[in-house]
Amino acid sequence: MTSRNKIYFVSDVHLGAPALNDNSEREKLFVSWLEEISHDAEMIFLMGDIFDFWFEYKRVAPRGFVRVLGKIAEITDKGIPVHFFTGNHDVWVFDYLPSETGVIVHREPFETEIKGKRFFLAHGDGLNPSDKGYLFIKALFHNRAAQWLFSRLHPNFAFGLAHRWSKHSRLSNGVDGARFMGEENEEQISFARRMINEGKHFDYFVFGHRHLALEYDLNEESKLFLLGEWIKSYSYGVFDGTDFRLERIHNTPPSGKN
Repeated sequence: MTSRNKIYFVSDVHLGAPALNDNSEREKLFVSWLEEISHDAEMIFLMGDIFDFWFEYKRVAPRGFVRVLGKIAEITDKGIPVHFFTGNHDVWVFDYLPSETGVIVHREPFETEIKGKRFFLAHGDGLNPSDKGYLFIKALFHNRAAQWLFSRLHPNFAFGLAHRWSKHSRLSNGVDGARFMGEENEEQISFARRMINEGKHFDYFVFGHRHLALEYDLNEESKLFLLGEWIKSYSYGVFDGTDFRLERIHNTPPSGKN
């Protein structure tokens, strides 16, 4: 019998992105990957932007993603915890997703210990305190009054509006711009440095959002990992209790850009 001793991390799958033309293929590939890792997974962390857009009305949930939702529910039914971090694209998760699939929802960064190692886990957006414009938009999206007002829109109009917005996102230009910009310009690295300087120790900082797969040594005791994306790199993280490493799947579909 296979031992369940691995922890998996993945982010930025952007299922349903209108700027991409391979959503069906990527969804099936993601489901296949979830099935594969479920045989030795102790826990799974979905680190944000799994869906390109998500909004739950009181009696209406987003159309599509049936295969993914079913597979996640199957995994949690087996007793494998699945942690779901809201990203900047799928921030509006309320009670439907956790009640139907059994995921544990995180709306804020999560500090935890796994197999004796300290982890700081977050989607990775909004970590720069000087980026007032982005922080305002993020606060607006988390505002209950704004969420209530959005829910007054008819779903056809609301989802159409969201998809038009998404078509103007960085996905519409592909992900070729996801290059390492240097330590001082990488928001997640700067954030981790501030945490360390404040005397907060973590063995691993793990983020999504950047669409960049990166392992970075912060010091002799702490590492930072950016998980990449599932549009071109198809990368993910895995921790076996001793080492954290980035891996990629190989049977990937053609580039999803329209």
